[in-house]
Amino acid sequence: MKKTVARIGDRRLPLSNLDKDLYPSFGFTKAHILEYYRRISPYILPHLNGRALTLKRYPDGAQGPFFFEKRCPGYRPDWVKTAQVRESDGGLMTVCLVNDLDTLMWVENLASLELHVPLARAATPGTPDSMVFDLDPGEGADILDCARVAFILRDVLSDLKLTCFPKTSGKKGLHVYVPLNREETTFDETRKFSKTVAEVLQHNYPLMVTSSMSNELRKNKVFINWSQNGPSNTTVCVYSLRASAKPTASSPVTWRELETLAGHGDPAKAQFIFSEVIDRTEKDGDLFKGLLTIKQKLPYL
Repeated sequence: MKKTVARIGDRRLPLSNLDKDLYPSFGFTKAHILEYYRRISPYILPHLNGRALTLKRYPDGAQGPFFFEKRCPGYRPDWVKTAQVRESDGGLMTVCLVNDLDTLMWVENLASLELHVPLARAATPGTPDSMVFDLDPGEGADILDCARVAFILRDVLSDLKLTCFPKTSGKKGLHVYVPLNREETTFDETRKFSKTVAEVLQHNYPLMVTSSMSNELRKNKVFINWSQNGPSNTTVCVYSLRASAKPTASSPVTWRELETLAGHGDPAKAQFIFSEVIDRTEKDGDLFKGLLTIKQKLPYL
C-alpha cells in the first residue's frame, strides 16, 4: 500500500493509495476526492459539525461493493472527536464527529465517498434541527417530476408560513428541507407533520404523488419519503459526493434555478458534478446556510 504523509495544519496525516481510481469511468482518483472535500470544506463542515457521521465506504470504487459504518473505527487517531449515542437496544455507540478539516481528510482517506448525517446533533439527539421531504422518483419518473412536486410542496409550506430549501440528492431525486432550530421540536412532531403533508399531496395529486413505500404504487410517480424524519434515520449531507458513474454531489439549488432546470426538460441538467458544485459555492456561497440559522415552529395540522 503506497502511503503519503500530508501536513494539514499542525498535523501530519498518512494518506494511502492516492492514485487509486475510485470513479473508473470518469478517472477520478482518491487524490481528486480528497482535493474536492478540501475545497468544499468551508461549506460542508458547518452541516457536519456535531452530527453523528455514518460513513458509506467504497474501498473498491464507486461501482464496487460498499458498506455503512456508524461506529467510529477503533483505529481512529486520538484527535478525532467522538460522541456517545444511544442505540435502539439501549446500548451506547461511539460515533465520529467531523468538526474540522483534519477529520474530514482522515474520513475520506477511508474511501468514505458519501457522508450521511441525522437531522439532530449528537448532543441533542431528540431534537431535530430541520425536517426533510425526500422526493424519490419511481419507475417512469425523473428528477424533473420531483421538481414539479417540490414546487407544490413549497407553496403548501409557504401557506403555512414555513420557509424551505431544496437540494439535489446527487442522484435522481430532490430533498426539500425545512429549518426549525428550536429546542422544543421533537421527532414525533416532524414525523407526524411530514406524513400528513405527504398524504395531503397524495390525495390532491394522485397521478403525481405517493406517500406509500410500495414500489408498485410508485410507478410514474414521485414518492414523498416522510419516514426520513426519525431519530435513527440519516440523509446524505449537502455537498457530499455520491457513488455513481460520475462524481456528482448533493447540491443546493435556488427555487428560481430549479424552475429554470425544470423548464429545460433535461434531467441531466439537474445533476451537478464535483467541479460545478465547487464553482457554485465559490461564486454564491452556501445556499443552504439558512438551514442552520432560521428558526421556525411547525403549525398544528
